[in-house]
Amino acid sequence: METVYDWLTVSIFAGLIVLFLQRSSAEEPKDELYQYFPPAIGCAAANYLGNHDQAILAWLIILASLAYVWYGLKPFTGWKQ
Repeated sequence: METVYDWLTVSIFAGLIVLFLQRSSAEEPKDELYQYFPPAIGCAAANYLGNHDQAILAWLIILASLAYVWYGLKPFTGWKQ
């Protein structure tokens, strides 16, 4: 864990794990495991590219992964307001 890409992508991946575990423990789980593959693979790719001096592409993949989580997985639906 030496670069900002290491810390950021591991943090996003940890958030994905928490989201998956929280949703899979529900009485009627609606999410499937395959829905979490794109952002997880995106984190791995962004980390690799960021560590190999491809900063712009790495940041674009990080943003795309976060957008997928936000719009595809909708992590904040179901919260009481």
